Amino acid sequence: MRRRERWIKHYSSSQKILLVGEGDFSFSASLASAFRFSVNMVATSLDSKGMLLAKYGRTCKERLQKLEKTGCLVLHQVDVHDMNRHPILKDMKFEVIVYNFPHAGHFGIPESHPRLIEMHKDLLRAFFTSARELLAEGGEVHVTHRDDSPYNKWKVEELAREKDLVSKEKVVFTKGDYPGYNNKRGSRVRANRTFPLKDCFTFKFSLLEMDTVANRLGDSLGC
Repeated sequence: MRRRERWIKHYSSSQKILLVGEGDFSFSASLASAFRFSVNMVATSLDSKGMLLAKYGRTCKERLQKLEKTGCLVLHQVDVHDMNRHPILKDMKFEVIVYNFPHAGHFGIPESHPRLIEMHKDLLRAFFTSARELLAEGGEVHVTHRDDSPYNKWKVEELAREKDLVSKEKVVFTKGDYPGYNNKRGSRVRANRTFPLKDCFTFKFSLLEMDTVANRLGDSLGC
């Protein structure tokens, strides 16, 4: 029996969706609740399952159980730097790849520090490089990000263009659109705390058409 297609904001139960860098898995759980099943989803974390449970406790464990029960493939210790070479992910293609509030980590220096900004930018460069290898034809990469200072210094759209991903849309992100979602710091210190969501947007990117890539290459070669 064919399931009815269900939507929550930009995401549909008919899309093959990859979620990376999940904190306490509350975003993927919100999607699964809206869809009423999650066989179309793969949700991943950088942390091991043990580390996740130490950070986020019982509620995270319950979300993981719910996701697996409704059909979601849950993977741990997935690094966005090389997820395109992950033994399971490498042979898969996704219509939407979602990375909410990417962050390179907390190192005792302020967010405005140039060195930390470069670390964040390097993280996104690596993510875009690997994500484009997992993207289905016509698919989209979504990065949700604060666009106020100093976060706008990451220049997300420029980083995407470096990897031949073109900006399609920039839409306001509202946490309330995803019932149950809790944005988390994710660090080893105060991991279970939230952070202010100001001037947040979801940036949507797609692959450049091959003829556009060829034209760029020709221009760089002086053809």
